[in-house]
Amino acid sequence: MAAALSSYQHIEIKKSLFSTKAIYTPTQSQVKPVILEYTPSEGERVERLLGMSPDKMAADIQQKGKPVAGANGHFRLEVCLSDDYQFCALQLFRFSDFKYNPVFEPRFYEGPDVENVAQLI
Repeated sequence: MAAALSSYQHIEIKKSLFSTKAIYTPTQSQVKPVILEYTPSEGERVERLLGMSPDKMAADIQQKGKPVAGANGHFRLEVCLSDDYQFCALQLFRFSDFKYNPVFEPRFYEGPDVENVAQLI
């Protein structure tokens, strides 16, 4: 996920002596990572939600509630979200063969879609 994020056209990586920050350049907002893990049933729901359009995803989450994250899970969702909710990158992984394998390639959202997608967090 880090490689995909750093190569995205609107992301700038700023390195200093003690830290590395990702900045969403259109708004100069810092992008921070969030990692969530899910049980098999909740992970499958996350996978279904991510297959929907952002509007339908938000409606489903408002109707049924957001998926419940746990401590250790069969699914792992890596999210990078800007502080101003104008950028989001995410990728879902499934645990098999003693490692997390990607379910799909990283997905990037910008603008109003981000608030809908961020309801997963």
